[in-house]
Amino acid sequence: MQSVLFSKQVERRYQCKEVLLLAYQSFGVLFGDLSISPLYVYKTTFSGKLSNYQSEDVIFGALSLIFWTFTLLSLFKHVIILLNVDDNGEGGIFALYSLLCRHAKFSLLPNHQAADEELSTYHSPRYSYSNLQSSSVKKFAERHKKSKTALLLLVLFSTCLIICVGFLTPAMSIRSSVEGLKVRSNNLHYGVVVVIACILLVGLFVLQHHGTYYGGLHVCPYSDFMVIVHCGHWDTGCDGWISLVGVLLCITGTEAMFADLGQYTAASIRLSFCCIIYPCLVLQYMGQAAFLSKNFAALSTSFYASIPDSLFWPVLVMATLAAIVASQSVISATFSIVKQCYAIGCFPRVKVVHKSKWFRGQIYIPEINWALLILSLAVTLGFRDINHLGNAYGLVCMSATFLTTWLTALVINFVWRQSLVLALLFVLFFGSIEIIFLSSSCIKIPKGGWVPIMLSVIFVFIMYVWHYGARKKYLYDLHNKVSMKQILTLGPSLGIVRVPGIGLIFTELVSGVPATFTHFLTNLPAFYQVVVFVCEKTVPVPYVPQTERYLIGRIGPKSFRMYRCIVRNGYKDVQKNEDDFDNDLVMSIAEFIQLEAEGCGTVDRSVDGRMAVVRASEKFGKWLEMSEPESNGEGSSSMPPLILNSSKSHTLQYLQSTYELESLGFSLRRRVRFKLQDMKYRDPNVKEELLELVEAKHSGVAYVLGHSCIKAKWNAPYLKRFVIHVAYSFLRKNCRGPAVVLNIPQTCLIEVGTNYYL
Repeated sequence: MQSVLFSKQVERRYQCKEVLLLAYQSFGVLFGDLSISPLYVYKTTFSGKLSNYQSEDVIFGALSLIFWTFTLLSLFKHVIILLNVDDNGEGGIFALYSLLCRHAKFSLLPNHQAADEELSTYHSPRYSYSNLQSSSVKKFAERHKKSKTALLLLVLFSTCLIICVGFLTPAMSIRSSVEGLKVRSNNLHYGVVVVIACILLVGLFVLQHHGTYYGGLHVCPYSDFMVIVHCGHWDTGCDGWISLVGVLLCITGTEAMFADLGQYTAASIRLSFCCIIYPCLVLQYMGQAAFLSKNFAALSTSFYASIPDSLFWPVLVMATLAAIVASQSVISATFSIVKQCYAIGCFPRVKVVHKSKWFRGQIYIPEINWALLILSLAVTLGFRDINHLGNAYGLVCMSATFLTTWLTALVINFVWRQSLVLALLFVLFFGSIEIIFLSSSCIKIPKGGWVPIMLSVIFVFIMYVWHYGARKKYLYDLHNKVSMKQILTLGPSLGIVRVPGIGLIFTELVSGVPATFTHFLTNLPAFYQVVVFVCEKTVPVPYVPQTERYLIGRIGPKSFRMYRCIVRNGYKDVQKNEDDFDNDLVMSIAEFIQLEAEGCGTVDRSVDGRMAVVRASEKFGKWLEMSEPESNGEGSSSMPPLILNSSKSHTLQYLQSTYELESLGFSLRRRVRFKLQDMKYRDPNVKEELLELVEAKHSGVAYVLGHSCIKAKWNAPYLKRFVIHVAYSFLRKNCRGPAVVLNIPQTCLIEVGTNYYL
């Protein structure tokens, strides 16, 4: 009994230490953007006609609005409520969309399988309300395709707004910190500040590929707290309403608390925000208000002007470092949300880099990094008035916050199964506050706000065109897939010559045989001894455990030696060892063969046969022995390639070895050999099938991809022909190819041309 109590105390102590450590680490990365808001809140608020109202009542009225906006939207909405709306510990726009897709039929791609619902991360105990009746609004939305499309567009527009935050935050924060130099040098030219800001921006984005450092750097702006003020009525009329766009800048960065929830915990975020961030920022805004009430002339540089002379330069350096850290975390979050769009088929193929020393979920996308750099430099150089930059920044942040409110209301009604009245009350309370700020921001559209709106519309068009083309292509494959009856009539040899090796045919279909396979056999009536149809799909969960990732099944009788492998990924999954995919696949197929012989492991039945999650078996890896051959050299990169297939001619072997030595990517691939374990088999056919699998792997693996030509039907409307022939074709030609994304060596690649008439 005492040992149990002691173990519980140790576990509780460990959890407390972990929460404290995460709370400390969140200061610089998570709250960086929120903590540098005092640099420009008062300056932007009093940038317009409100600067003519130079009285203490106006200053303290602005403080009152800042306090209540920060308290209601940051503390109550995000910290208290939104941190509870998580998807297996993950937050953000796609976490809300994933919850809606799992608990309501909102997905537009018909690739859902019953086996997906067996994933350990698919159902959350908090959201299991099967005994409650579904909402009538939910049933209506599930029946109408237009409502699903509208929800997707809403999510994509929110995503595009966050991408705009990715280049506006560095421009706004770094330039605001550098403008502190004007306090000490009144004659400092505007161009000098812009040049310094641009140099810092270039350095920030150039070093972004090193990742986000978890040093917990947090530079908390401070000022002397002079008096405790009593906030009165803000009687400024229309000028005060227009200036609300500056007040809302006090909550910029609040969305990061919810978006980066997966890197921390709700408890650590609440602890750091309520105990440190919230009181420090409130004191900072009160200190600035007290200073401005006696120094109206310092409105344009209120933050730096309120600092004692002896502390000016240290604070300037700290503010600049805080701006850099905040920008770095926002850029990293932009990479993450682009990766999530790419995972659900709403973004063109890009290069996703993940290093083993980085924490889980942190990635780097070179194309997006340089695009953000160009846009950041463009708005820094283009907006001579920093207040215009603040207008654009405030409009984007408030628009994203307002859309998050609506998505949260849908989760309350559809996922939590709460009443529609409660969801509407949530929207009315927080949405009414946000709509006031949003209306004020819309007035500023001609003065800088048009830039993020225009770019968001362009981004949404790109994303939806890519999603539209990918969905039409999938439906075409689904409609033209080969029936199993036709495959069975061909016999075990499929009517062709079977050569040694494994042929991996990549397709998006989760069932059936793609037309690409029969098209290949028609032109070249020979194929490999073992055929595996590989489908990579994204399940609406953040992460899929490695033991549940592979879903293996058989196509046709055993003598056909045809298998199906469905690789299931979450929308935040990042594959670390892509070079070991074929080795993992062979191990998984071998496990499936044994499980099938034992009559267990079935989780799904389809027209193709039984599907099993093989890695969940306790006996995984006991049937085949995987070993690495010894190398004579010092490193694997200098090791000569192994010629494992003696049936190849000497000329082909020489050409292959020469290419592998010259190809850096191929020479660094892990080389392994498989050996069947010495054990008794009840069925000799199982051992024979495993031996054929091992021999086929040693003979070589070929990757078969479809090289598609997309065309619109001759009678398609003009708009559809423009989308397919111009927009979608342009995106496909200027993004990375499937073979590059899958890291397939050119010597192992076979492309099959296919025409698609959408």
